Amino acid sequence: MEAVSVIIPAHDAARTIARTLASLASEKEIIGEVLLVDDSSSDATAAVASEAALRFALPLRVIKSSCRDAGGSRNLALEQARFPWIYLIDADDLHLGGGLRALLAKAVAEPGADMAVGAYRRRVDGEERPTKLPGGYTASGPANACAYLEGRIRSIAVGSALVSRRAVGETRFATGLAYDEDTLFWARLMTKASLAIVTQPVFVYFVSAERSDDRFTVRPAARFLEWRLALRRLRSCGIGARSLKTREGLVALKIARVHYARGDFEMATRFLGVAEAAPRAGADVWRCMRYRLKIALRRRFSAPAAQLQRA
Repeated sequence: MEAVSVIIPAHDAARTIARTLASLASEKEIIGEVLLVDDSSSDATAAVASEAALRFALPLRVIKSSCRDAGGSRNLALEQARFPWIYLIDADDLHLGGGLRALLAKAVAEPGADMAVGAYRRRVDGEERPTKLPGGYTASGPANACAYLEGRIRSIAVGSALVSRRAVGETRFATGLAYDEDTLFWARLMTKASLAIVTQPVFVYFVSAERSDDRFTVRPAARFLEWRLALRRLRSCGIGARSLKTREGLVALKIARVHYARGDFEMATRFLGVAEAAPRAGADVWRCMRYRLKIALRRRFSAPAAQLQRA
């Protein structure tokens, strides 16, 4: 069976990296190399990873980086990957035994497949969530990328997909973005890659809801504009303007939700306006209307309370 290059970006991951490497140990017969990109760590990430790799007989290679950016770290490893297949996983997630073999076997078995996408499990703040099943994909073509960006098919998480190095080619992750850089990467690949689907869960994605939401609260307008510029570059791949505009609306609605939850109604209203200007499915139309109503009610009832406090 063909071998895989595993890519792991890591920043201050000494607490979790041994567990992540241990989860890959059962797949070592098909792993040609593990490229750990130690990105500006101030802890013992590299030393812990090296000790764990030795213990589990994994072919680890540490690449030193000062990107301070997961996308940039992945790009460094993509430049150096030597094996026909690429598997990406983060330094705080867990691979599920047999998942990598299932992805590789499916990709090899289906003629012309450049990419195999598996199901995955999410653990949000320690709470297990329902398995995310891939579905709705066609065999190949830009239609997958459009449906993906528009939220009509299940998203791909880093750790749930195996892709051929040939299909990756010169495709790289956008850098300097606060969010969604992996979505842009997968969308680019989908415009040229033929997909195969694996229904078994292949990894566990650990999510901190607070940390995830924090990305949307620092320089929200500037970061959104930076991301939107990167999104619009997907036009060069043949992805239509409507799909890109729909993605803008989906992300803007997510940002509006976070600011509403944290009591910043002015910023929530600004991003809600962006979401409302984008093409929307019926469910998203309803979400926008609901948040408009919630913001109006919160403002109405918070104003008298503020007046009482000043009095």
